[in-house]
Amino acid sequence: MCREFLPRTEPYPPIQTVTLGDIAALPALIHARLHECAGSSCPEQNHTAKSKLYANYLCGSADVRPLMSQRSLPGTPVTHKHLPIDLRTSMDGKYKEIAEELLARSLTDSDMRCAPYEFPEESPIEQLEEKRHRLERQISQDVKLEPEILLRAKQDFMKIDSAVPFTDLVDAAKCVVKALFIREKYMALSLQTFYKTTGRSLQELSQRPPDIDAYEDLHESPVDSDMSVHAPVSETHPYEGQDMKNLPPDAGYSCKMVDGVIHVYTAQNPMDKSTELDLPYPDLQEYIADMNVMMALIINGPVKSFCYRRLQYLSSKFQMHVLLNEMKELAAQKKVPHRDFYNIRKVDTHIHASSCMNQKHLLRFIKSSMKKYPDEIVRMQGGRGQTMMEVFENMNLTAYDLSVDTLDMHADRNTFHRFDKFNSKYNPIGESILREIFIKTDNHIHGKYFGHIVKEVMSDLEESKYQNAELRLSIYGRSMDEWDKLALWAVSHSVYSDNVRWLVQIPRLFDVYRTKQQLSNFQQMLENIFLPLFEVTINPSSHPQLHLLLQHVVGFDSVDDESKPEHHVFNLDSPSPARWCDDDNPPYSYYLYYMYVNMTVLNHLRSRRRGFNTFVLRPHCGEAGPIHHLVSGFMLSENISHGLLLRKAPVLQYLYYLAQVGIAMSPLSNNSLFLSYHRNPLPEYLSRGLMVSLSTDDPLQFHFTKVSGGGARRSCLRTRFSLFSSFQSKSHWLGPDYTKEGPISNDIRRTNVPDIRVGYRYETLCEELHLITQAIRTQELDRIEEEDGLSFTSSQPTR
Repeated sequence: MCREFLPRTEPYPPIQTVTLGDIAALPALIHARLHECAGSSCPEQNHTAKSKLYANYLCGSADVRPLMSQRSLPGTPVTHKHLPIDLRTSMDGKYKEIAEELLARSLTDSDMRCAPYEFPEESPIEQLEEKRHRLERQISQDVKLEPEILLRAKQDFMKIDSAVPFTDLVDAAKCVVKALFIREKYMALSLQTFYKTTGRSLQELSQRPPDIDAYEDLHESPVDSDMSVHAPVSETHPYEGQDMKNLPPDAGYSCKMVDGVIHVYTAQNPMDKSTELDLPYPDLQEYIADMNVMMALIINGPVKSFCYRRLQYLSSKFQMHVLLNEMKELAAQKKVPHRDFYNIRKVDTHIHASSCMNQKHLLRFIKSSMKKYPDEIVRMQGGRGQTMMEVFENMNLTAYDLSVDTLDMHADRNTFHRFDKFNSKYNPIGESILREIFIKTDNHIHGKYFGHIVKEVMSDLEESKYQNAELRLSIYGRSMDEWDKLALWAVSHSVYSDNVRWLVQIPRLFDVYRTKQQLSNFQQMLENIFLPLFEVTINPSSHPQLHLLLQHVVGFDSVDDESKPEHHVFNLDSPSPARWCDDDNPPYSYYLYYMYVNMTVLNHLRSRRRGFNTFVLRPHCGEAGPIHHLVSGFMLSENISHGLLLRKAPVLQYLYYLAQVGIAMSPLSNNSLFLSYHRNPLPEYLSRGLMVSLSTDDPLQFHFTKVSGGGARRSCLRTRFSLFSSFQSKSHWLGPDYTKEGPISNDIRRTNVPDIRVGYRYETLCEELHLITQAIRTQELDRIEEEDGLSFTSSQPTR
């Protein structure tokens, strides 16, 4: 029976088990009980009890205690070959072959009825019979090899209609753990965050010494629990009154891009390789090998079955939790004075700066600008300047003629699966000239109007007090001076707010620039994007405005239409960036890898050598297109945006849950582009425990009231997740203990999320992690005991 969570005023006790009568659990307690049974005086009772216990494990109904909360944190992940546990599976040695076959199919079979990574809702009878026969054959083979206890357990298990044999369950657990180790390695290497509870489970499994400082927030100061929930406001504007002579000194390093990755040298001459700084990053061979492993895992039959069943179980368990605890959670929320959904802190973690205003706001601003600056020259045409009034006269429009309908910027049903038409909606009245004037940073007036309207949006956020945003600005990689122009725009127009942080989005448009002869190869694009960042990190005086801007940039995004076909498979035979001179666009994983490795080197340079802030990777991922986008996102990104395709890939969805990868979802945006609103998987993701937050994406195109359903507690929980995925002031917004695990991390006075709900989420995640780790421990214990038995037998004297 599922234990009910009761609201408490005293410190929350250690989390105990929540199980249903027919749900999966772990073999840790099984072994303890088996050893207890071994001392029983009745052999027949021994065999019967042990047999039933193993059968319960195989069908998933044993009652096992989950992991307990600890402060220990995972250290730097190690490669699998150094782990004391055996993660070998039946697929070892076949990863490359399986992955390449799947990638090749993704290029040709875009309309497959059932992709190999999906789990069919209705399995044909022939498939079920085949699985049953396979299980029977395995049991008959195990008669000579396994003890009577395990044999009886498997025979009992046959009476239950299950399609996953015991060895396949262990294989599935190994595959899941192997994937988590891969993500942990890439997160630690790039100085991004890996979820603490998951990291602790992996650290205990691999028997690594804990690294207490591994994932602490470096820029957060402790806050007293009775302190104001308002974050401190900047007393001075960070861009005004700055003495550029007081910038950090020049480090004296030099840098150069080699094979798509920037290398840093202590000497001014980068040709001397002996002076290269040790700034680690994963090489291409390692990344491709890990990518092949991940691609092979998501189409493995037993792993798919295992993950699908666990996800179904999580959904059912949440429904049971709601039935038992909904009224108690509501009562806990009512006890909190003042706080409700409307006055808790919220962060929009996925919103584009060029469309951060709604249509009515933009309309008012355009009309106001026409009245205030009619004679200002806003663009050049044919060698002469054009004033604001002349621009609108050429369109036969006056301020009186303009309306929201005239702007025609709302995404409608005509944009569904038409990303080209959606992009055209950024043009007011269908005129790209007005887009250039009003919502671009790089134009004849140096982004003056765009700066003003963004500052008005910031002022609205500050006035609301509880709303914050992470706006995305674009760097295209067409020229080396784009960063300086962007920084000059932000600093000269004082575009800053305590309620806003920046992300930099990089459109995947190399093919467009190459066709226009703006770039000669892909490495040139990478140099234009990353070299200025290394130069300003080494010597802030070389780009003073950029140095100021980067203090408020939190990460990078990769954007474009994911549904565009990809004509190349990324592998070791792919051309290096310097040799990618084709007009074809590199695949998604190619873009993401080279963004990741350069960001990783940059983070180590900024953190270890200069003491500056670091960046994270948070791309658009899984909105459409091939499934390997989500594989790359899982390996390389701290958080992602959209993640719609996870609904089709149970293995990846389960991995995203276990690793608690943040997913910023935008149902209204998806409704106009790729997936109708009623089919959006956000409610399903949330009920299963994925770390989902709600975002607006493009208010200019989609601004309507977001009605996602789920009640106040689920809305507050999504808001709490958005704070975890965001940029600042978490101690004030979430509570002083937010870095801890379990209900103790929650402060309902600030988040309006009941401790009962946080406790349920934590306990359920611990159970799932315990399931996979203990399955591996159990198999390791069996292997050790078997080896000890063989050694004992071989040491007996022969006659």
